[in-house]
Amino acid sequence: MKKTLFVLAILSVSLMNGQAFEGKGDQKLQIGGNFQDFASGINVSYDYGIGQNISVGLSSTYALNVKNNNIFLDADFIDRFDIKLRFNANLGNVINIDDNFDVYPGLSLSTKNFGGHLGFRYLFSDGFGVYSEFNLPLAKYDDTPLGAENIHNQFTVSLGAVFNL
Repeated sequence: MKKTLFVLAILSVSLMNGQAFEGKGDQKLQIGGNFQDFASGINVSYDYGIGQNISVGLSSTYALNVKNNNIFLDADFIDRFDIKLRFNANLGNVINIDDNFDVYPGLSLSTKNFGGHLGFRYLFSDGFGVYSEFNLPLAKYDDTPLGAENIHNQFTVSLGAVFNL
C-alpha cells in the first residue's frame, strides 16, 4: 500500500506543470540559502516581468555564519547585509528546453558591487519550484576588501525554492 501511494504521489507531481516565466506581469519570489567564502546566509529575491523575456527585481542576502579558518570575523550589520537591483533576460522560451525551465542571465547593482548573475528555475507546478543562481562581481566599490568586506563581494551560489505569485 505504501509503495502504491508513493508511486501515485510521484506520478502526480511529475504530471503537474507550471510555466517558468510567463512574460509581462509575471512575479516570482525566491527564498533560499546563500553560500560563499567566509559566510553562508539567507537569500530572498523578487522578480517582476516587464516584457516577454525581461524582468526586473530586488535581491537581498544576509550572512549568518561569518568566519575565516574557523575564526569568526568581526562583521557588523552593514558587512552582513546586501541588497541588489537586478535586471534579467529570461531565456527559457528562447532556449526551449522545457516550459517549466527558465535560464536567466542578468546584471545587478548592489550596495557592495556591480555584478552579473546566471540563474536557473524549474517549476513543478503553477506555484512552486526550485532555483539555483550564481553571482559574480564585475566591478567592486573597494578594490582591496579586507576580512568581512569580502562578504557579498565575491563569487556566491544561492539555492532554494521559487514561488509563482
